[in-house]
Amino acid sequence: MPLALYALTAGAFGIGVTEFVIMGLLIDVSQDLNVTIAMAGLLISGYALGVVVGAPLLTALTSRWPRKSVLIGLMAIFTLGNLACALAPTYELLMAARLLTALAHCTFFGVGSVVATNLVAPDKKATAIAVMFTGLTVANILGVPAGTWLGQQFGWRTTFWAVTAIGILALAIIAAFVPKDKSAPEASDWRADLRAMARGPVLLGLAMTVLGYGGVFAVFTYIAPALTEITGFSDAAVSPVLLVFGGGLVLGNLLGGKLADRNIVSAIFGTLIALTLTLGLMTFALHDKIAAIVFAGLLGATAFATVAPLQIWVLQKAEGAGQSLASSLNIAAFNLGNAIGAWAGGMTIEHGPGLAYTPLVAAAFPLAAIAITVVALRSERSRLTPAAAE
Repeated sequence: MPLALYALTAGAFGIGVTEFVIMGLLIDVSQDLNVTIAMAGLLISGYALGVVVGAPLLTALTSRWPRKSVLIGLMAIFTLGNLACALAPTYELLMAARLLTALAHCTFFGVGSVVATNLVAPDKKATAIAVMFTGLTVANILGVPAGTWLGQQFGWRTTFWAVTAIGILALAIIAAFVPKDKSAPEASDWRADLRAMARGPVLLGLAMTVLGYGGVFAVFTYIAPALTEITGFSDAAVSPVLLVFGGGLVLGNLLGGKLADRNIVSAIFGTLIALTLTLGLMTFALHDKIAAIVFAGLLGATAFATVAPLQIWVLQKAEGAGQSLASSLNIAAFNLGNAIGAWAGGMTIEHGPGLAYTPLVAAAFPLAAIAITVVALRSERSRLTPAAAE
């Protein structure tokens, strides 16, 4: 894998830290800003919705810009957004700062995915995407536990100061190692792009992503209170458990890329089934410390094993659309699932059976994604059969 690919991984690391670290600091933020845990959880939903809004807007606005310049500009927005988070005096201003930070997220991964696949041979495209997304997994292994510990020891604002520094470093690495575009990106017809994105298989692929990650974040958003209030871990033990979760992410992410390079359909089915089973059984695992640690790792592995297969599916089915738009919208779907999952988990806690049952409720999401996968494959077969006969 070329060195430039690891520069993209560095940017993904910074974005991954700022997206996920808030989950380990929900209790600290809620106490400092005098809001409930569920309201603090909406900071995750708000970030995710900012990603969804930013995806089509920034992708369209920057479609004719050199891709390296786009990546550098997005990291600058990311850095300023985290600086605003560190300085925010109220819940409302913190939410606004999170929204600003989120605008850069989706387009970075969308453009980055295109750059990554152009750096490698055709049969290594899924693996290249997995390597770039390893930045997210390493963020969970190192960044999130370290950021959680830092916030618990010195205040949650300290974590965002540290993430601001990460943003500056990632920007410098991208500027140094990502090659300049050999030619300007081709101007795309946004109307044709939207028509291509409106195809049935593409929309079904986006729905798979939304539902798959809706299940993940219904649980992961509230992992800190679940580990302390249900499993009985101390606050100090949350960071090491998140470290196990991050280890699972790395393994699952790389495995998902390998599986997708071999057989995309089998990879999607297998990873979604594994995720459903993990979430369902985690309902019982949370009541035992050893089992909770094991399932934290399994949740990370099964969650991120779906990333590369679902990303490649959407890129393949959106053939003819601008690649950056197709990739960005799938990342937007990931974050829409994040927002829906965080909301569903909050509703389960405040108005449903309670915190202990969030994994069971969450399992319904990837189960629905499996059903949509079946529909998508049947649609593909019905579309291809007349062509084959002809």
